Amino acid sequence: MNDQQLLRYSRHILLDEIGIEGQERLLASHALIVGAGGLGSPVAYYLASAGVGKITLVDNDTVDLTNLQRQILHTTDRVGMSKARSGQMTLAQINPEVHVVALQERVSDARLHELVATAQLVLDCTDNFATRHAINRACVAHKVPLVSGGAIMFDGQISVYDKRHADSPCYSCLFPENEQFPEMHCSIMGVFAPLVGIIGASQATEAIKLLAQVGTSLEGRLLMLNARTMAWSSITLSRNPACPVCGQNNTSSQ
Repeated sequence: MNDQQLLRYSRHILLDEIGIEGQERLLASHALIVGAGGLGSPVAYYLASAGVGKITLVDNDTVDLTNLQRQILHTTDRVGMSKARSGQMTLAQINPEVHVVALQERVSDARLHELVATAQLVLDCTDNFATRHAINRACVAHKVPLVSGGAIMFDGQISVYDKRHADSPCYSCLFPENEQFPEMHCSIMGVFAPLVGIIGASQATEAIKLLAQVGTSLEGRLLMLNARTMAWSSITLSRNPACPVCGQNNTSSQ
């Protein structure tokens, strides 16, 4: 690290658990963020400010006026702009040293496999089950840790799925693809603005810990927040041996 980096990241370096070695790991890391909306905004902010060396930001959507209540990567004068490009511009202002790749595309399964294979960690900041499952399948196949968050109305949740460890559950163990879960979207249900900030910041926390190799992750636990009462709860997750994605009969997960 040069003198400017030592100064910029000094408050991380002062932490014994991170230090210079942990900060250097962050500088050399590559995180893939899928979704540059309510969750992706605080995730991207904190990863960039923490010095994650390369961030690939993927989002097919454009900035809409209704987004600005909670999607803090974007500004009023960018309404109509690609969210990925808007996010790239914001992150360049926060930390110009970080290499941000902006991709305005709706990623297919094959494209996700290509992107996940190049990353050290993936953050799912999307809002639909089809994309979440596609991201999960790619992360399981390439054994790349996945930090997944969700937020709707006043309720949020976050967990880490890390198939570098054989006994770790994947996202499909908790939400099987063959079961029907109601899709809930902000445009219909609404979302409490600070909630996505809390969950997104928690995702960033887990990501930075994993990349810097400090602390204990949320692997095997689902952390849930009721923002009405600010009550957190946690449940233990177990791998489903019959899971079609990571189960014992799925040779692609071995």
